[in-house]
Formats: sequence, C-alpha cells, structure tokens
Amino acid sequence: MGCGTSVATETQVKKLETEEALKSPSPALTLKAAVLIQRWYRHYMARLEMRRRYTWNIFQSIEYAGEQDQLQLSSFFTYMLDNVTQLNGNGPDLISQLLDPVIDPWLDRETCYKMISIPESYTGPRISFPLSVSDTNTLLSAFKEQQILHARYVLQLLYETKKLLKQMPNIVHLSTSYTKEITVCGDLHGRLDDLLLIFYKNGLPSAETPYVFNGDFVDRGKKSVEVVILLFAYLLLYPDHMHLNRGNHEDHIMNLRYGFTKEVMQKYKTHGREILQLFKDVFSLLPIATVIDAKILIVHGGISDQTDLELLSSIERHKVKSALRFPRRSLEQLDIGQSHRLGKRMRSTDSSHPRSSHSYNENHRTPSLRKRRCRLSRQNSGDSTSSSSSSSSSCSSLCSPRTPSCISPQTYPSSPSTPYNVLQVPFLDSLSFVPLPSPPQQEREWKQIVDILWSDPRTQEGCSPNTFRGGGCYFGPDISQRLLHQHGLQLLIRSHECKQEGYELCHDGHVITIFSASNYYEEGSNRGAYIKLGKELVPRFYQYQVSRTTRRLTLTQRVRAAEGSALRSLKEKLFAHRSELMTSFQQYDPKETGCVSVGEWAKVLESVLRLDLPWRTLRPHLVHLAPDGSVEYQSCFEDLGPGAALPQVSPNLAETLFRYRTDIEIIFNIIDKDHSGLISIEEFRHTWRLFSAHLGVAIDDGAIDELARSIDFNKDGSIDFTEFLEAFRVVHKLDIKEHQLSEKMAKKKYT
Repeated sequence: MGCGTSVATETQVKKLETEEALKSPSPALTLKAAVLIQRWYRHYMARLEMRRRYTWNIFQSIEYAGEQDQLQLSSFFTYMLDNVTQLNGNGPDLISQLLDPVIDPWLDRETCYKMISIPESYTGPRISFPLSVSDTNTLLSAFKEQQILHARYVLQLLYETKKLLKQMPNIVHLSTSYTKEITVCGDLHGRLDDLLLIFYKNGLPSAETPYVFNGDFVDRGKKSVEVVILLFAYLLLYPDHMHLNRGNHEDHIMNLRYGFTKEVMQKYKTHGREILQLFKDVFSLLPIATVIDAKILIVHGGISDQTDLELLSSIERHKVKSALRFPRRSLEQLDIGQSHRLGKRMRSTDSSHPRSSHSYNENHRTPSLRKRRCRLSRQNSGDSTSSSSSSSSSCSSLCSPRTPSCISPQTYPSSPSTPYNVLQVPFLDSLSFVPLPSPPQQEREWKQIVDILWSDPRTQEGCSPNTFRGGGCYFGPDISQRLLHQHGLQLLIRSHECKQEGYELCHDGHVITIFSASNYYEEGSNRGAYIKLGKELVPRFYQYQVSRTTRRLTLTQRVRAAEGSALRSLKEKLFAHRSELMTSFQQYDPKETGCVSVGEWAKVLESVLRLDLPWRTLRPHLVHLAPDGSVEYQSCFEDLGPGAALPQVSPNLAETLFRYRTDIEIIFNIIDKDHSGLISIEEFRHTWRLFSAHLGVAIDDGAIDELARSIDFNKDGSIDFTEFLEAFRVVHKLDIKEHQLSEKMAKKKYT
C-alpha cells in the first residue's frame, strides 16, 4: 500500500509541475508563439487583401467594359439617326423622337402640370410651391416610407428647377467667407440610403450647411428618382447653398442602359415620357464646374491638356444634351449630291479591286493611318495648333465618343485611291464619300464637356485616350499641375470613380477623388465618403457605410460574398464570348486534346475579353487543371448554361443575343411605344438587321427571319420580347442545384 501511495504522490507532483509550467511559460516559448501567430495572421490578411484587390479589379473592369458598350450603343443610335433616318428615311421613328424629339406644345407650356389632377385616393406626399422647409421634410419622410411623389408635383418641381438652372452660369463660384464649412459629395447613383445617412451625419442642407454634389445622382441604384427629387427640392429651397454639378450619368442616353429611364417609366406609367423629357432638359442645364474661393476646382470627371476654363464658362451648355452623341452637322454642310457623284466615281474606280481584299474595320486601321486621317482633317479645318496639342486632339477624338468618320464599326469596302480627308457615310445599300467640313464651334465645346465629364487621372505624365472607359482622357500630374498653376488654383476635386475607402489622393495630393455611394458593387464592397472644406481649405474626409447585413458578417465573410458576386459576373462574361474563346483556344490546341498551357489560356482571355485582370491568380476559380498541369479550357463554361432554349436558334446567333442582350433590350424598349411588352415582327427584323450590320456581326438574314417566326408563338404577328430576352440569359447551374437542395431540405423539415 505504501508503494501505491508513493506512485499517486509522484503523479500529483508531476501534474502540479505541468500546470505551473502552463501558467508561467518561459519567455522564449512565449515569444516564439507570438511570432508564429503574427506570421500566420499576416499571411491570412495578405491573402484576404489579395482577394479583395482582384475582386475589385473584376468589378471595375466589367463596369468600364459596360461603358464602352454604351458608347458603342450610342454610336448605333447616331448611325441610325444620321445615316439612315435623315439620308434615306428608313429609321425607326421612336428612337428619333426620343433622342431628337419634336417640341411638344403641351410640354412647352409651363403650366401644363396644372392639367394633371391628383385623385383623392392619392396617399403620397403633398407639397406646394414655392417650397418650404416643411415640404422638404415631407418628402424626406415620404421617401423613407417608400412612397412615390405624384407626377404633377414631379413635373412642377422639374419646371421650377429648369427655370432656376437657366439663370445659373456654367461655372459656379462659391466662398467660405459666408459659412464655416462647405461639404462636397461624390457619386450617389440612386442610393437613397447613402444620401439620408449623409444628411443625418452632416446635417440637412441650409445656410449653415451648404453642399456641392458632384454629379451622377441617378442610374444603377433603385431610388434615383427619389434622390434627384430631393436634391432638386433643396436646390429650390436654398439656391445659394445647394449646388449640383453635372455628371456623365446626367445624360439621357446613359439613362437608357443604366436604369433611370426604366425606373421613371415603371414609377410613372402615365406621364413617364413627359417627365423623362423634362429630366433631359434639366440635366443639360446643370452647371459643369464649381470653384471655391478661387482655389479649388470641382468637376465630375477630370481635365485634359485642352481644357480651357474660359471657354467652358462661355459655352451654351444646354445644347450638349448628351456627351455620348457627337454634334450633328447639318445636311447643308454636307454636299450630298456631290458626295453621291464622288462615291459613284470611286466605286467605279474600285471595281477592279476585289472587295474582300480591301475590306477592313474602320476602328482596326493602323495607328499611323488613323493619325494621318486626323492630321489631314485638322489641316483642312484650318486649325493652327502646336504639335503637342495636335497629338492630344487626336487622342481626344479617338477616346471620346467617336467622330462621324468612326461612328460605325461596320466593315466597308475600301480602296487605296480613297482620300483621307473625306467622311465615309454608310447607307444601307451603298457608301457615300463626303468632304469633311471644318469642325464647328459646337464640336470644340462638346469635346470640352466630354473631357470634364469622362476623364480619369493616372500616375504617368501626359494626356492620352481613356481606352479603359472608351471616353475622355487620362491626365497625368503634369497636366493637372499646369491647369492649377494657369488659373491660380490649389486643388482639383473630382468623382467618377468608385474607391474602396470612398476617397483617394493622387498627383502629390493636388487631385482628390470623392465617391459617396457605399456598397457600390456589392454589399460591403466599399465605403462612401464626403469632404468638408473650411476657410483654411484643408480637406477633411468623413467615411461611412450603409449597413443592414454586413454588420453581422465577419471581414472574411464580406470578402467571400463580394468575391463570389464578382466571379459570377466574370463567368457570365466568359460564357457570352464562348465561341471566340473556343476558336482561340483551339488555335493553341492543334491535336484537339482539350488542354492548353496556363500562359496560353491567360493570353487568350486577355486578347478576347480585353479586361485588365490577373488571369493567373484567378485561374483556380475559373478552370480545372489536367494531371500534367495544363488547363482544361472547356471547363470555363461547365457550370453555366443558357436560359430556356428557343427553337431553331443557331449557336452563333444565340451567343450574339447573349452578348448584346442589354443593348437589344434598350432598343426594343424604345420601339415598344405603348409599353405593352410586344413589338411587331417587322420591327424586330428591321432593328436587328440594322444592329447586326452596325456591329459587323455576321448573322444571316434568313436566321433572323427564322428566329422571328419561331418566337411568335401564337402567330399574331407580335413578339413578347420580355420572354424572348429572358431565354437569352446566363444560368448558373450550381445556383440551381443549391436552390433545389434548399427546397428539398425545407420540404423535409416541414414534413
């Protein structure tokens, strides 16, 4: 027994020693553990930051690619209006009416809103003019409760805003001597919650709390109508303390793609067209710049090396209804008869050359040829500019919405004898060559506004085309420094770009980007911010983020959610370009193994999609690897599929419809005059032929006719294009499986 007692005592002693060691570990062991934990945490945060960055790159690249598509769509409208409607009278009437509408005498009367009665059943907000503080408070409360302002009040508000804006200059000058601080806000994009949060944190607009909102009030968000109504209401209430700059989304053509037009028509089915027409006029009257204390310049996008503040202050800004449409030159400037004779002469000269050998895309000319065309065009116009300014002018014309000579990417027959100083005007059945007239004043003014609304800063010096967006310029620190020094300014504040922290400083702190729409790409993707400027003109930044669900999520969960959304969008982009990608992959796979190297796979994606993304980093999320380490390129598309398949649709046509689904929906919505969701088969055929011809898409007319017949299910001569477009969408198979699994689990739980 004594032996047993001795063993128990030894065990207890060892246990006590172990517990004592755990309570007070050696300093070396503690330090080693701390280093290991710190190293693990740094690796973890680095991986998380890498995921955040490539997620951000995906969102931004796809957004800017969409803006390039919008420029292409706007050039299609110009193509239809300038080269079809006017020259041979075959264009759709409604597109012409929307983009260049005839003045409606009813709309022209400033009291037309009085003819609209408000029914007793209307339970929304009621306001009176001139507006008072109680009226703006009523609007705030109503919009928080998801109520809609009646069309009569909207029209009256827009008329009053239009009258006020007509009296305002292009460049508004403010002073901090009359107030303690001025608050500058960036893009809101229809985020009502962000606007309300700014007002809650910073105070409602008043003489003590003046604001400058720097454009892009509408589009993308679901509450654009409410946001812009509130801004206009406070502008009417405090015209000396509420200031609004125009952004690139205060543009009726941009509104067609990015949601504002659709939102207005859904909320105001009876008077939607009249409201949209007034919004178009009001947007064109918004000031294009604000200057504080003659030291701080505020514009929406940026500047170029051709930006001239004196010219900007003198132009008639309301004439530029859309920065996406090149100023139309009157037919009197174009000698159509002479151009027809010249065209016939050239076609007869060209008849000896095979058409196919000389056919190429206008946008795919060699850079030297494009420069030569632009240089000769400037020489004919009589402009006397320096070599540096001429090169930048060439850049501006290429990167901004295209000039008439580059409007259509359609392939045309060309000849070595074709002179460089003529304008190729595409007809449906022929080509006419029109001598280029000298650029009018309107064109120079238009370019100034395009650069102000669309440009972005960069770290490299100089000024070059903004090829990423497709419009405006990239301007370097030397360009911003030159403009600031020339006008005695200290700082340039601009918006136009979403930033993860809501703001960003560049060009040695002389250029600030401010963005006020939080969660812009995805819930938790970015913060919003605003700037406060006092008499010392030192900017102070205030950040925020509208949160409903993100507060309950960890940082890892937020990154994972944003990453998943970005990868979904990227996979849809891959699926929409499936044929092009497969053709390019097969060029690197002559033995038809179904595999290419990782480098070849990345090279194909970069060349086809033209997205500036780290493809090698993204590879594990997009494709599978074969046992030998090569990429199984068909796995790019394995978890995606089309929507409900339509009969008798060739793969080539189906993919084209996938890719241009948004553009087609915009065009069909314009054609659908009564918003019934139906268009005639003839309208479908005519519009799709024009669209495919403009894009240079090789779709056989017979396939279009066959498609039109196949989707006229009840054979009544009309097409329900809502159902038609729904069939041409990308379906994520994994989502379907997860949905089915959740349904099974729910049923099992219920049972």
